[in-house]
Amino acid sequence: MIRWENITKKYKNGTVALDSVNLTVEGSGFVFLVGPTGSGKTTLLRLVIRDILPSEGKLFIDDTEITKMRKGKIPQIRRKMGFIFQDLKLLSDRSVWENVILPLEILGKKKGEIEEKGNEVLKTVGIIKKINCYPVQLSGGELQRAAIARALISEPEIILADEPTADLDPKISLEIMEILEKINKNGTTIIMATHNEKIVEKMKKRVIRIEDGKIIKDQKEGKYD
Repeated sequence: MIRWENITKKYKNGTVALDSVNLTVEGSGFVFLVGPTGSGKTTLLRLVIRDILPSEGKLFIDDTEITKMRKGKIPQIRRKMGFIFQDLKLLSDRSVWENVILPLEILGKKKGEIEEKGNEVLKTVGIIKKINCYPVQLSGGELQRAAIARALISEPEIILADEPTADLDPKISLEIMEILEKINKNGTTIIMATHNEKIVEKMKKRVIRIEDGKIIKDQKEGKYD
């Protein structure tokens, strides 16, 4: 469970990205964050990974208040999460395989476990035949699949996705969403910021709309508008 309590985030330039936000996302939930560019969606996600701190309020993951967590313990809470960034953040000088297994290498996992999990997630996302390719050799959809595989490999409880279907054609976008829905059905909580109206309408998941830093709509099986 993730819980934002009276969260306000004001940046140094005076921009109020979030204004007294109260929100709870239960475990195994699938939530779309929608709203205009600059409405506060990405800020909401950055708070969860402790990339930034709120100006006011508290944020909990399960029973842990991460807003008061010491820096040395932040990696521990981040191990519960997988991230799919808008700019992917794949390393251009590493192959698909090397990019995907990197989180397990950082955690010091054994070679056998790394090979087993790497093959498993690459099969799940459908790019097992591309393991020796480099990012520059992949299509947009393949790049997204590689990013999802990397997010999945450490078996996170939560996946945060920031515009994972941006710049993809409708067919590839739906394929990406089918992968994320399958992951969610296996128990992983997914919070996804998106401007893709067609996907939101088709998926019929919980929709939270943010405008000017405020939640103006929160609907189960909601629509984009």
